[in-house]
Amino acid sequence: MKAVQIDSHGGPEALNYRDVPDPTPGIGEAVVDIQAVGVNFTDTYSRAGVNPVAALPWTCGVEAAGVVRSVGTGVTEVSPGDEVAFCTVPGTYAEQVLAPAWRLIKRPSGLDAKSGAAAILQGMTAHYLCHSTYAVQKGDKVLVHAGAGGTGLLLTQMVKKLGGYVFSTVSTEEKAELSRGAGADQVIIYTQQDFAEEIKKATNGEGVQVVYDSVGKTTFEQSLNSLGRRGHLVLYGAASGPPADINPGILGRGSLSLTRPGLGDYTTTREELEKRSGDVLGWVKSGELKLRVEHVFQLSDAAEAHRQLEGRATTGKLLLIP
Repeated sequence: MKAVQIDSHGGPEALNYRDVPDPTPGIGEAVVDIQAVGVNFTDTYSRAGVNPVAALPWTCGVEAAGVVRSVGTGVTEVSPGDEVAFCTVPGTYAEQVLAPAWRLIKRPSGLDAKSGAAAILQGMTAHYLCHSTYAVQKGDKVLVHAGAGGTGLLLTQMVKKLGGYVFSTVSTEEKAELSRGAGADQVIIYTQQDFAEEIKKATNGEGVQVVYDSVGKTTFEQSLNSLGRRGHLVLYGAASGPPADINPGILGRGSLSLTRPGLGDYTTTREELEKRSGDVLGWVKSGELKLRVEHVFQLSDAAEAHRQLEGRATTGKLLLIP
């Protein structure tokens, strides 16, 4: 089969499209024929060496949708022929992947592979952020960074569904229109405005209850400045790089909280995984949650997908097709 691997860490040019052996399922495992692959910032972090990988050569990717080809002994969650979506399973930039069967979620009838691959990781990320890490209450004021990105668009829709008021940040007026279309109440073009100042003005100096920050280094200080008393900074990504080391005393200016969550810690059991994925995929199928798939690349063009994602020139979701 074909796969995209790295032999050493580096830029997009480190990605190699090559032949690798077909996988065979062991106890509790399944092999999935991949139909669509989700491209995520975490893939670029692993490729570049920001996130450690188990061993080299390493097959990129952690999100996909496809059809179960075969299962090993002891598998009860899925059967050959099941249409599934999944994430936090390494090695998805390939024609087939070996996965723990308990991580595979059957797609609702009629939900295609592209939608499954576009929704499962970013959708469950948005779900745990606003339902668990900081559970948004009706009337809460929320700041969503990268409001026109894949997670930002989904997170905005979910926060609005919970009754929150959404401020979002974007870099251009074109992206601002996309963010407004997802339901953002006030969109701040950060290339033209200081988002912390705009938020303080809009809230009479009170600030927001929570900032969902996937950007990191370039937004960190002003994200803290956007918070009100006992506010929460949820740093769930680092698209601009990790923030500099901080003195925890900085959180004392308002009894602030800082957390760095990850999806794996919010889907630790089959029950929790099924609940979050069931909500997300069900909302996508019903139309309550709108997806935006901006670019679809061939698997062999994974390097170009990474260039576009890291260049912050994209909106919505990027997919690869084997």
